[in-house]
Amino acid sequence: MQVAIFQFSLFGINTYLVFDPQSKECAIIDPGMSTPEEELAIENFIAEKGLTLTQIINTHLHIDHVAGIPYLREKFGVPVKAHEGDRFLGEGLDQQARMFGLNMNLGEIEISEYLKPGDKIKIGEGELEVLSVPGHSKGSIALYDKAGGYIITGDALFKGSIGRTDLPGGDYRELIESISKELLSLPDETAVLPGHGPTSTIGEEKRTNPFLR
Repeated sequence: MQVAIFQFSLFGINTYLVFDPQSKECAIIDPGMSTPEEELAIENFIAEKGLTLTQIINTHLHIDHVAGIPYLREKFGVPVKAHEGDRFLGEGLDQQARMFGLNMNLGEIEISEYLKPGDKIKIGEGELEVLSVPGHSKGSIALYDKAGGYIITGDALFKGSIGRTDLPGGDYRELIESISKELLSLPDETAVLPGHGPTSTIGEEKRTNPFLR
């Protein structure tokens, strides 16, 4: 599968569009669009590539990762998939907005399908495997494309850093354990596609990430 990366203005969120070039099916992961221009960027990419959006997948439900869901659901009518552990975050988006000083009214995010560790999400002929990486939030997951050699880590693991754990549901020890068990066990050459900032590799994070030594 191929991956397009969009960086949007709300906290510099990385939104990923994963697509199978043969079937033209695609999924959007962590849609962070918060302006009409950002929505149009996604819409134009889908149209220009002749893609069919089949689903929205969320690594977790913090507000910067879900801001584009209402637009996508209205425009494309596709299901939203996430871990049940973050349901309370989707139900409390207005509270999240106030906490971050944002003038946004997104209502509630309803999860259409709860994802569990080990689930295989089909996108055309490709698939993403769900890995559980709680610690940044209770329901944080990562999405592993073994064939493609990359993992979308949400806000669990960044280049040279890890996700914050001071938000509701966060737990530092749990996050370190999650990363060590689920992510650092992957092949060193696996590309790390994080929720914010530049890409990395599992091997690079093993060698240089100060939080993982």
